[in-house]
Amino acid sequence: MVGYDPQEKVELTSTEYAVAGGVSGFITRAACNPLDVIKIRFQLQVEPIKKSQHGGKYKSIPQAIVTLFREEGITAFWKGHVPAQLLSLIYGAVQFAVFEQLTKQAWEQLPPEACSGSWKPALHFVCGGLSAMAATCACQPVDVLRTRFSSQGEPKVYHSIPQAVSAMWREGGPRTFYRGLSPTLVQIFPYAGFQFATFAMFTSAWESISDQGGVKTLVCGAGAGVVSKTLVYPLDVVKKRLQVQGFDHARRSFGQVRAYTGLVHCVQCMLREEGTRGLFKGLSPSLLKAACASSLIFFLYEQCCHALRLSHRVYTYR
Repeated sequence: MVGYDPQEKVELTSTEYAVAGGVSGFITRAACNPLDVIKIRFQLQVEPIKKSQHGGKYKSIPQAIVTLFREEGITAFWKGHVPAQLLSLIYGAVQFAVFEQLTKQAWEQLPPEACSGSWKPALHFVCGGLSAMAATCACQPVDVLRTRFSSQGEPKVYHSIPQAVSAMWREGGPRTFYRGLSPTLVQIFPYAGFQFATFAMFTSAWESISDQGGVKTLVCGAGAGVVSKTLVYPLDVVKKRLQVQGFDHARRSFGQVRAYTGLVHCVQCMLREEGTRGLFKGLSPSLLKAACASSLIFFLYEQCCHALRLSHRVYTYR
């Protein structure tokens, strides 16, 4: 179960929840990174994503896969994988540890009826959003690194993490590592909130019909990922555009580049040049990734927690 359960006989520590979150995030990232690379390329493309002479370099998911493989090789689908894995470890560990602690505090401070039943999704929305904001602040520099590695073409500008960190520091100091933080925080609270809330709603509905644990978690997790990602997707596009500011020289082979002064200016320029559809560029691979990632991370997290509780029982029995 995701979230504090007063009926659970074996209570894990915050460190154990962090381990479960980190492990599930690590495995999920390795499986979904190719979809993330395609999504980022779509989000950063100024030209329309369509099959016509007026379209940009990437026109569809199949065409993007073929183009990436032909021009950059199989390793292109795991560009930025090292910082992405570091991001997933930190993010997963902080998010789930904070989420479990917040839901536990809620159970201890609020009436039981405010933490269960029809109120449970609301509680999980708040706790999920707050835990995601804490995780975001902890790993934003790694997220910026990951985005830059994923978005650079050939020849590469960054060849290693130390070289990238040094170049980014010279470019704009510590502020470079927190580019896009404002839209990220604005986006991540409702995204994670809806993800945890809809997961709680879907699992409650599923349990009223059946209780097939593994299948239930996978299906409900996928549904939660799709719903939450769709609701806040435009902010994710804006965040990616802001994260690669000052990195235009590495992306000129992909098409046009733009300079934005901030969140509002970025949105205004995108609406003027690309229309409303510009705010939803890369939605298809993003939803596919969201469904896969959300189902996997909830499933793996529950399995890790279950394994840790079993180890407690075995140790106690001995």
